[in-house]
Amino acid sequence: MKAVQYRTVGGPPEVVEVPTPEPGPGQVLLKVTAAGLCHSDLAVMSWPEEVFPYPLPLALGHEGVGTVAALGSGATGVAVGDEVAVYGPWGCGRCRKCAAGTENYCPHAAGLGILPPGLGSPGALAEYMVVDSPRHLVPLNGLDPVQAAPLTDAGLTPYHAVKKSLPKLVPGSTAVVIGVGGLGHLAVQLLRALTPARVVALDVSKEKLELASSVGAHETLLSDDGAADAIRELTGGNGAEVVLDFVAVPATLAVASASVASDGDVTVVGIGGGTLAVGFGGGLPFGVSASAPYWGSRVELVEVVELARQGLVVSHVETFSLDEAPLAYERLHAGEIGGRAVVLPHG
Repeated sequence: MKAVQYRTVGGPPEVVEVPTPEPGPGQVLLKVTAAGLCHSDLAVMSWPEEVFPYPLPLALGHEGVGTVAALGSGATGVAVGDEVAVYGPWGCGRCRKCAAGTENYCPHAAGLGILPPGLGSPGALAEYMVVDSPRHLVPLNGLDPVQAAPLTDAGLTPYHAVKKSLPKLVPGSTAVVIGVGGLGHLAVQLLRALTPARVVALDVSKEKLELASSVGAHETLLSDDGAADAIRELTGGNGAEVVLDFVAVPATLAVASASVASDGDVTVVGIGGGTLAVGFGGGLPFGVSASAPYWGSRVELVEVVELARQGLVVSHVETFSLDEAPLAYERLHAGEIGGRAVVLPHG
């Protein structure tokens, strides 16, 4: 079968021929129908050799949906032909966090060598992939696979972040989304679907701000030195109750710090490498909570899929063949993808 692998540190992703995997005991083989590309993939491919944590070659892709093609011995709960989405942050399956469905916060996964698909384990940028357990599969229930693929991260991650702040997103409140890319454009829609808050979107790209408006942002602002003052003006000087930073470089975190209201939330979702000073007198208004959530729970993925089935969340996608995946990564790195790039391994 064909797969897109990261083969050498510092090298480009390559389309290669590899053996089709076989599911082991308790595992599921999927025929991959769609796989999303993420900036996290670019981050992985930018790490230097001395800190690179994964074995190579590695099939990329941590946003995957597919059709069940075969079951390993003892695997139950799904049947051949089922269309499913893959829940990516695999845990040990036995601890309190995993029992609650929050495998994204499993404290034992790393120590046991359990790694997400595409982020250590063979991923979804392939014609077929093996999923360790049926519990990692969520039924699509008729949802278009191309729409579903981005939901497994680009939808799930902001959904998890937004849910944490729902008590503060009451009528009259303001939520700020910094960065209207793959995750940010879905965050805008999730805020509109789940809350009565006014949604303000920031980006450095006018095209992405147009996307934000088209998916429901009430206000759009260029993310520049005047952004924080503009948010203060929009909110009568109070600031925003919730600021979600999907970029997280020093400049955007400075905007987040300067525009959040007292007793508000700053949620750092992006992987830009910036840091946020937290502490009494450390620059944030009194009472502000700062968090850096990771992915989301299994039940939250079920909920995101249902929101999409109801038409409340729509992934804006550009599709590519498996052979075109390296080009798609180039365009993603150049900021030329509006929404999410989705690869169709059999399309």
